[in-house]
Amino acid sequence: MSGMNKYIIFLVLLILISCGSPKSSTEGANEPPNIIFIISDDHAYEAVGAYGKRLSAVNPTPVLDDLASGGMLFTSVFCTNSICSPSRANILTGQYSQTNGVLDLDGSLSAENQYLPIELKKLGYQTAVIGKWHLKKAPEAFDYYNVLPVQGKYFDPILYTREPGDTTYTIDFHGGIHRAANITQYTGHSSDVITDITIDWLDTKRKKEQPFFLMHHYKAPHDDFEYAPRYEDYLAQTDIPEPENLYSQPHFGSVAVHGANDSLIHEIGTSVSDRHQVRNYTAQYNIKTQPRDKATSEAYQEYVKRYLRCVKGVDDNLKRLFDHLKAEGLWDNTIIVYTGDQGMMLGEHDYMDKRWMYDESMRMPFVMSYPNGIEAGSTSDLLINNTDFAPTLIEMAGGVVPDYMQGMSFAQTVQGGEQSYWRKGTYYRYWMHLVHHDVPAHMGIRTNDYKLIYYYADHYNPAKNGTKSMTWMPTSLLIRPTPIAWEFYDLKNDPTESHNLYDDQSYESVIAELKLELKNLRTTLKETDEKFPHLAERIEAHWAL
Repeated sequence: MSGMNKYIIFLVLLILISCGSPKSSTEGANEPPNIIFIISDDHAYEAVGAYGKRLSAVNPTPVLDDLASGGMLFTSVFCTNSICSPSRANILTGQYSQTNGVLDLDGSLSAENQYLPIELKKLGYQTAVIGKWHLKKAPEAFDYYNVLPVQGKYFDPILYTREPGDTTYTIDFHGGIHRAANITQYTGHSSDVITDITIDWLDTKRKKEQPFFLMHHYKAPHDDFEYAPRYEDYLAQTDIPEPENLYSQPHFGSVAVHGANDSLIHEIGTSVSDRHQVRNYTAQYNIKTQPRDKATSEAYQEYVKRYLRCVKGVDDNLKRLFDHLKAEGLWDNTIIVYTGDQGMMLGEHDYMDKRWMYDESMRMPFVMSYPNGIEAGSTSDLLINNTDFAPTLIEMAGGVVPDYMQGMSFAQTVQGGEQSYWRKGTYYRYWMHLVHHDVPAHMGIRTNDYKLIYYYADHYNPAKNGTKSMTWMPTSLLIRPTPIAWEFYDLKNDPTESHNLYDDQSYESVIAELKLELKNLRTTLKETDEKFPHLAERIEAHWAL
């Protein structure tokens, strides 16, 4: 046999072997990735096992932890306003609150401003949102939606859609918004129902010829923590680790949160202990144990166990969803993002709920998985906030980040590179002065090492002053200006934010630099209160305090 014939036979054999070999796990990497963006309501960073915080000892999220080990775990992700509607608006628009107009729970987002699905549709994506929405106006920018009205119910939830439903019903979204919608009432726990609807959409409504962008949003673990009955025994015999600052914390806070000579200690910030006179878990759970610290401990245990049972329901449903993606061959080419809409105070500083600029409230869990494009087991400590999510996903989908978005894409980090430019500090602003959980209005800046908080402590709507913060509250709890103060924390040496060092002269230059950066951010991000001149005046007048 000639050398030429041998060479031809070798080439034929090589081609046959190549054609017959199985597909590698990276094939399809050049196809547009599918995107599933998962939000759980109020899922705290501390309640994700992969972060190794105090609650990791009870292994609350094994499925989510596996997702993190197969992708990238982000450790420094923060919201810019720790409350449901504004955070979701930040995510959908890539903009800060004064730009997108959603300052608090009264805010709404019109279809023309639901930018993330709009931009992805331009790139050929089929779009859908299922579960919690909480932005009043319907998610009409999505091709498909099936969402809870307002907060929605934990059990036997009603969801509304543009698709044919069981009946047409006028939904009251408060704030003067009423809308006729097709609704269906489902049977079961909302976490199970929302997962069922998503799996059905993937099977029966997804267009196989298009990449898809799906927002999958759980109501859980929002309070009042109504978990599925199957979790009644989960953690029942477990002693949950307590935060070290649940009890005495003599150096924490300021006159803004305590009042002069602790005159507001029973009014500011709803509590686990019986400190807050109206809403506290000791009273809510009817705990009468003595002494007081023991009652607080019992209230904490009840609170966190209910919370973690809701988290467990989410984690188990994630397994159902992920198993379905794998069975359908969708796993490798799908970007999965998991986050909360903010964090949650789980007894830290004797607080419940969120809203605060303290880390437990403003820090978000954030995990990304994409077998075709993210290295397994990777981590990032890049200082990210929730205005950055939309730009990043748009770039990863092959698009160009629009100029109207204020957030920045961290796609380079996701893909294993380094960002050419990034922020030094992230901006925060909470607007709902003394509403619902009696948290004073405040703003601030967080860097990797420090945090500066400015409690300007007044409502953006002067007409609110003198009204009750909630209709069920006693007349002594009124919305009114409260003391102005600054707080400063050295996060490297005090990660639990237990020592306010604002008056420590050794930090004078650091604080001055942070004040300047905060002022610059307010200008750059169009957060200067042009529509609220009384706030702009109050903030400026006390800046030098």
